[in-house]
Amino acid sequence: MKIYQTNEIKNIALIGSAGSGKTTLAECMLYEAGVIKRRGSVEQKNTVSDYFPVEQEYGYSVFSTVFHTEWNNKKLNIIDCPGSDDFVGGAITALNVTDQAVILVNGQYGPEVGTQNAFRYTEKLNKPVLFLINQLDRDNCDFDSIVNSLKDIYGSRCVQIQYPIATGNGFNAVIDVLLMKKYSWKPEGGAPTIEDIPADQMEKAQELHNALIEAAAENDEGLMDKFFEAGHLSEDEMREGIRKGLISRGMYPIFCVCAGRDMGVRRLMEFLGNVVPFVDDMPKVKNAAGEEIKPDTNGPTSLYFFKTGMEPHIGEVTYFKVMSGSVKTGDDLTNADRGSKERIGQLYACAGANRIAVDQLNAGDIGCTVKLKDVKTGNTLNGKDIDWKFDFIKYPNSKYSRAIKAVNESDTEKMMAALQRMRQEDPTWVVELSKELRQTIVHGQGEFHLRTLKWRMENNEKIAVEYQEPKIPYRETITKIARADYRHKKQSGGAGQFGEVHLIVEPYTEGMPDPTVYKFNGQEFKMNIKGKEEIDLEWGGKLVFLNSVVGGAIDTRFMPAILKGVMERMEQGPLTGSYARDVRVIVYDGKMHPVDSNELSFMLAARNAFSMAFKEAGPKILEPIYDLEVLVPADFMGDVMSDLQGRRAIIMGMDSEAGYQKLSAKIPLKELANYSISLSSLTGGRASFSTSFASYELVPNDIQQELIKQHEAEMAAEAE
Repeated sequence: MKIYQTNEIKNIALIGSAGSGKTTLAECMLYEAGVIKRRGSVEQKNTVSDYFPVEQEYGYSVFSTVFHTEWNNKKLNIIDCPGSDDFVGGAITALNVTDQAVILVNGQYGPEVGTQNAFRYTEKLNKPVLFLINQLDRDNCDFDSIVNSLKDIYGSRCVQIQYPIATGNGFNAVIDVLLMKKYSWKPEGGAPTIEDIPADQMEKAQELHNALIEAAAENDEGLMDKFFEAGHLSEDEMREGIRKGLISRGMYPIFCVCAGRDMGVRRLMEFLGNVVPFVDDMPKVKNAAGEEIKPDTNGPTSLYFFKTGMEPHIGEVTYFKVMSGSVKTGDDLTNADRGSKERIGQLYACAGANRIAVDQLNAGDIGCTVKLKDVKTGNTLNGKDIDWKFDFIKYPNSKYSRAIKAVNESDTEKMMAALQRMRQEDPTWVVELSKELRQTIVHGQGEFHLRTLKWRMENNEKIAVEYQEPKIPYRETITKIARADYRHKKQSGGAGQFGEVHLIVEPYTEGMPDPTVYKFNGQEFKMNIKGKEEIDLEWGGKLVFLNSVVGGAIDTRFMPAILKGVMERMEQGPLTGSYARDVRVIVYDGKMHPVDSNELSFMLAARNAFSMAFKEAGPKILEPIYDLEVLVPADFMGDVMSDLQGRRAIIMGMDSEAGYQKLSAKIPLKELANYSISLSSLTGGRASFSTSFASYELVPNDIQQELIKQHEAEMAAEAE
């Protein structure tokens, strides 16, 4: 295989809604480029892309698939991405390492919520976009309506390159207004017949051709001047204008294909090869230190590993992009993240489940290797004298969580090892060992996402697992001031134990002044602050600990033990055993014994005094509240709002965004447990949502009582 230079390489991501035909298109592209001799199909479970058992089981893409084609002496690296929002990690990874997005639009449904989500990711990453309307052979396909919808949503930047003469079962021809030719196909598809545009289509074609010329000229001052002078542009000038429009996102070309019949795919590949940007046309990527890294073959070698796959009979296959320099078989590199040395024993160009051995890959290229010792997804391997790291891929917050446990407790260790391996393949699977909740929690992008994990655990790893609803990380706090004292005294021969602690607790708010005096039952307690510690609690909030002991009633050497006793009770609140937060504790008096007092005595005295005071200080349970943003078609807005109100959500606002309604709300985490399933059911899968932690707020009193009873029952059951 030829060694391609940076200015001969193009990296392309195929993204879009589930069911828009990305895997079928990828199969056609490989077939047209001669990489495969026969096209497979999703139904027959023999495509290059969907080759993992779980994908064949569900009939969905679960992982992104990296492959390449050689076309007109150029190398096109293409990543076919899952369409389901549950597997969005593959699309986000692909967009970060490619330079051109091809967004497929289902010809039956037009722009869907998945289309909108895909576009938003390209917007965040500033990537060029080409819209590809697929499945034009479906009876309910209305091409003009889809184009109008795209223009309504994304504006006048949507510019047609092609349009079909007819859609539905009779689809077999398109007019290309860039080349001003008619392309038609025989029933088996493949190579087109190219003819002049028929007279009955010329007026429409000319109108769209002129619009395309104007759109291309707008992206280059020189081309605009020429257009004004001559009134037209040459084919090459139009291509240059379109390329610049793609790079600046000033233009979103619209193509049409029927991938299922291999119609229009060859022309699409010509456009990808001739017009879309090369690697070195795009803005430079920054490393973790903020330095711009040029994709220069003559620069220092640096590889970024963006994907890991577990292949049957092979093991771990790691995929990388050459960020700078070049890599050859046998190169010795250093892992900037882990400090280990690695030798590149084998080097491949990617071809789905297959790999093609190569001797060298240059800056901007994408490849894979096997049998590395210690490389994980997100690591960087460097040549001599550089320590670059790359961390530019940011994944969305999780949307669905479940506690997981092995059915057979003896499999727990194997289960944890398998979870860590799977997370290398899909970083949007997040595994949390919660000491607080005493559960292993897996977080994902949706119910289907976690169902897939369970299927793989049971079918691939042969480990039976079960899911449970995760516990909620409640917090406890106090709402008023209280005082308590406790004497710990123990005598059992020899040295005894003695410690007495008097303390006051009160709610803490940021910036509150130090106390000077308190009154309890008509008695005044003056404070003389001698020491202050502010502790930022790892679970959120603060503990402020004040020493106001006078006259040597408690030696200062016992203060750390008193603080330790308080912290022990902060870690297990008296209402539900949850973490406590936002409390100020003032130790103002006590007693000690010259012989029997020690750290343990004061720790136990403080623990009990704090617990007594906490229970008298109006203790309340706090629950985590999340910001929720729902993107929903207007038709379903009423149903979605009604459902949210039934979940104790507070609607914060509504807005419209690119053809959809955007609803903002605040909602308790407990009410989000099955929200992804409910939203999908309510909207037929046409809505999406995102969440982020907002704050802790007081739970309603009836729920607090229910939680306390539940905790008491659990404690009683454990004691039996």
